[in-house]
Amino acid sequence: MYTPAHFAAHPAAIQELLTVPSAANLVTMTDQGLLATLLPFVFDPEAGELGALQSHVARNNPQWSTPATGEALAIIQGPDAYISPGWYPSKAEHGRVVPTWNYSTAHVYGRLVIHDNPDWLARHVRRLSDLNESGRAKPWSVDEAPEKFIAGQLRAIVGLELVITRVEAKEKLSQNRSAEDAAGVVAGLRATGQEPSAAAVERVRGCPLP
Repeated sequence: MYTPAHFAAHPAAIQELLTVPSAANLVTMTDQGLLATLLPFVFDPEAGELGALQSHVARNNPQWSTPATGEALAIIQGPDAYISPGWYPSKAEHGRVVPTWNYSTAHVYGRLVIHDNPDWLARHVRRLSDLNESGRAKPWSVDEAPEKFIAGQLRAIVGLELVITRVEAKEKLSQNRSAEDAAGVVAGLRATGQEPSAAAVERVRGCPLP
């Protein structure tokens, strides 16, 4: 991934992309060409040297049963948004501004491991559900569903674990703009209901912008 130095993601930002409830596009190269699936995941920091992304697919999905050639890739996407040049105060000063797109992303490479094991899958779906239910007033638990029903659901899926070998991450969040232009971006994003993208710009600046 092309990453100019001023857009390189800090370790804390990478950790957030890996650990917040999210989904990633898993891409594998196979003898049948590229295969890709959007999957919710859980990050396990204790698996391997750099951790692992753990997920699952439907048993009928051919991506798990088609051997991957070389590394697999998971693409995690953080907040992203169109940035209008009309939000920059510098537009009125000299007009030398153009539209752009702000985003945070991580390309996570690793070795894909298949888990066709009901015990592994049971632990995984519980962790995945707990992660995404946390913070709710009445979080749902796997234990609330009938045991036989859950057992049937587990038989219909296969576990995937991407044991991480390297991570390339980038945050393009108006770091190359003046403080005044960045403040204009934050105001414009908030005015259009894009709070996560506005907060991301403030985060890389280290403080809330007026």
